[in-house]
Amino acid sequence: MSPTEKFTVSGSQLVDKVKQLIREGNIRKVRLRHKEQTLLEIPLSIGAPATAIAILAVPVLAALGAFAALVTECTIEVEKTEKPQKKSNS
Repeated sequence: MSPTEKFTVSGSQLVDKVKQLIREGNIRKVRLRHKEQTLLEIPLSIGAPATAIAILAVPVLAALGAFAALVTECTIEVEKTEKPQKKSNS
């Protein structure tokens, strides 16, 4: 199972936080939750963070911005990719 992290942000911080998480580059999926209900799920199994941002730039970030204007607080649930385990030479 992939590790997950949760961030609670205000509506005004939503778009910036999602952009920051995508730039980190080890994100598999982003879920936007409000009051324990999943409102939006964004799969990011693309590989390069720059590509992900380019794809998300117009439609999804616009939707996030519209949603952010309607809520005071929401939770961003991030599913991260697992880091490959290093093989030891022992």
